[in-house]
Amino acid sequence: MKKPARIGILTVSDRASRGLYEDLSGPAILACLQDMLTSPFTPISRIVPDGIDSVREALVTLVDREGCDLVLTTGGTGPAPRDLTPEATMQACDRLMPGFAEVMRRVSLEQVPTAMLSRQVAGLRGKALIVNLPGKPASIRLSLTAIFPAVPYCLDLNGAARLETDPAIVVAFRPQQI
Repeated sequence: MKKPARIGILTVSDRASRGLYEDLSGPAILACLQDMLTSPFTPISRIVPDGIDSVREALVTLVDREGCDLVLTTGGTGPAPRDLTPEATMQACDRLMPGFAEVMRRVSLEQVPTAMLSRQVAGLRGKALIVNLPGKPASIRLSLTAIFPAVPYCLDLNGAARLETDPAIVVAFRPQQI
């Protein structure tokens, strides 16, 4: 029997990391995953301050030491000077997967014109997929719903743990076996 997927949830926030602000985004990611997934998974949540080094080190730890198959970040993707999550993600990844960010920006632009300020990226580190999500809980759900049809197959192709989705929430694409 295969072991459950390990999913990292990384909140990037100076204030939340110091306990000055309640992290609403990390729990929003977990709630979305609990709604979308029918396969068992182990969530591993972390909160780190903004900055390249703190985020890169957390991503590397979640994948290399914690064995995460999927890592979802929230926060630090805007144009503010401390918003460096994309730069840290690019440093942690072996290969980029630009289609995920393109889709998230496209669906977000249908809701709000400032979505073009988002600098989210996605990429692969070893077998793991790392995706930068927006910071607002409603935007997190919108983005995850938009990209999740491709996430399980991406993980399959890369040798990560298998994820099964609830087709009433999101239908994961997998090609038919012949």
